[in-house]
Amino acid sequence: MRNRVRQFVDYIAYERGLSENTCLAYELDLNSFISFLEDEGRAGSMQEVQRRDIADYLENKRRAGLKVASRRRHLFAIKTFFAFLTAERIITENCSEMLVSPEVGRVLPKALSEGDIETLLRSVSGRSAHELRDRSMLELFYACGLRVSELASLRLSDIKVDERLVKCLGKGGKKRVVQQGRSAHDALLQYLDFGRERFATGNTAQQGLYLTQRGTPFTRQGIFKMLGNRAMDALMRGHVHPHMLRHSFATHLLANGAPVRVIQELLGHADISTTQIYTHVNDKQLKSIHQRFHPRH
Repeated sequence: MRNRVRQFVDYIAYERGLSENTCLAYELDLNSFISFLEDEGRAGSMQEVQRRDIADYLENKRRAGLKVASRRRHLFAIKTFFAFLTAERIITENCSEMLVSPEVGRVLPKALSEGDIETLLRSVSGRSAHELRDRSMLELFYACGLRVSELASLRLSDIKVDERLVKCLGKGGKKRVVQQGRSAHDALLQYLDFGRERFATGNTAQQGLYLTQRGTPFTRQGIFKMLGNRAMDALMRGHVHPHMLRHSFATHLLANGAPVRVIQELLGHADISTTQIYTHVNDKQLKSIHQRFHPRH
């Protein structure tokens, strides 16, 4: 059986031109599978391998603590190997064909608590142009659930002051309109009235909404740095990044009763399954409350 693995590795190296590291990874994963078959006395040849043998191998790896992504890689190597064996007529039936890769669990997004948000915003409370600008940026981040790229690309024409609306361009060129909220609206007016001109310095051709000291629109990296500095000033623990404000926006809306379908529209998610990850965050909060307060937990 190991001869077949070597034959397959030669094929992907010379016929398909895969890199040496990729070929080595295939070989290691497949030899691990062969060792399992040998140790368990499962099969004497590749023709004798059954679907159950592959499933048991993956289960063995799961119990040994192999992560989902690694188990998916092992199965991919096995399926590619068996497809090769079938094409070469070394075996008559590809028993791996109907096996489904293990699902990769989605990582729950990290969100700040409502108290953390309040602490962050209250720490930026001065009257300087820098304070007015940064406070407005943070308020708008949280009020509208913006992506960092969306905030960086905002222009003066995207702000509908009288209607308290923000137009933004999301992924795939998808446009959406989001309500600002009173606090974000007030902070934005303060910045437009008393802060932005300090950075624009009379350059009326510059239409970017949030400007740096040089009078140019913020880059994504610049926004990351600004938020990191503000979080440090607020003595907040851990790394605070812009997407956490977007996550907080969605999590807090859901916790206060907003429908998932509405949150999907506000976030600009094309697929509601992307938004539904926030329901798991809320489930986690409910579990924590149950553990804390139920008398017979």
